[in-house]
Amino acid sequence: MEKYLKVLAAIGLVVSLSGITARAAETDDRIVSSAKESYVFKTYLKGDDIKTESKDGIVTLSGTVSEESHKALAKETVANLPGVKSVDDKLTIEGERPAEASDGWIGTQVKWSLIYNRNVSGLATQVLVKDGVVTLRGEAENQAQKDLAGEYARDVKNVKDVKNEMTIAKVPSEPKKKTIGEKIDDASVTAQVKMAFLMRHSTSAFKTGVSTNNGVVTLTGNVASEAGKSLSGKVAGDVNGVTSVVNNMIVVEPAPKK
Repeated sequence: MEKYLKVLAAIGLVVSLSGITARAAETDDRIVSSAKESYVFKTYLKGDDIKTESKDGIVTLSGTVSEESHKALAKETVANLPGVKSVDDKLTIEGERPAEASDGWIGTQVKWSLIYNRNVSGLATQVLVKDGVVTLRGEAENQAQKDLAGEYARDVKNVKDVKNEMTIAKVPSEPKKKTIGEKIDDASVTAQVKMAFLMRHSTSAFKTGVSTNNGVVTLTGNVASEAGKSLSGKVAGDVNGVTSVVNNMIVVEPAPKK
């Protein structure tokens, strides 16, 4: 009888381990599929050669991307997918990287700062940089959109000045009302918000926690002023796919210097 019970226990253990292995494999398959089908991968990274592998929730990214921002965006997106424990980023960048603070580097930062913002025509805006001076060209739907593009460009690190040469559409559109954002997966929303903070000089130093649930973004962390907290909420609220922002950042004013 004792031998019989041991055999049953052994069979039960094998079945249990098989079930755990099967669930782990399903999770890994879901992670790889979710990354491939994410808004970020299908929109911003569609021209890159990215291979995604997952083993027990540990994801490895390999292949090539066209620029540094794509590498960071891919990692941020995958890191926020359900079931991911860690990300081993082995992506390499094709071609030469522009030196930080160079005109090429500034132009890329400005372009991406505009692309993440659903209230400006980032994809249609031409960005030129000469000696740190940014020139914006293209057609804006209205004056508010033109002004916002200039505001975001001006807030990029190392930008000395902005010449906003964008034209206004001949038939001006009405200012867009605050509406529910386009339905975008939560991992992509979180990644875009984090990247939007990094692109803006005034928010890049903030230690901001970002999480998203059904398009609702929650911000946590400390900030030095109410103005900083308000700016964080505005930047997050302007990102593609964000339906609303819960700003739980805490204002902690720096101690006075002695």
